[in-house]
Amino acid sequence: MTLSALADPTRRAILARLATGEASVSELAEPFDMSLVAVSKHLKVLEKAGLISKGREAQWRPCRLEAKPLRQVDDWLESYRQFWNDNLDRLEAYATLLQQGGTDDRSK
Repeated sequence: MTLSALADPTRRAILARLATGEASVSELAEPFDMSLVAVSKHLKVLEKAGLISKGREAQWRPCRLEAKPLRQVDDWLESYRQFWNDNLDRLEAYATLLQQGGTDDRSK
């Protein structure tokens, strides 16, 4: 659910804004050319995914970023980062070998 919530660029922009601090729905809606209802729908998706929470302070209902689901995604992605870094390092070594006119021993 976290990854599908993060798939939308509007929701990612909302999370980026919340990374700077709490904000109301109307504050979050300001940069977007959409209704408050549409922004509220995005917020519901983010809240259902556990990425934000809403507080209650008198008439103000501030939204807050919840970092735990993002940490879980980051932990999951770390193994893939290492995989791609290792593959890119091997590709770079092979490209360097080819540029130097060498051959790869695996082709024999």
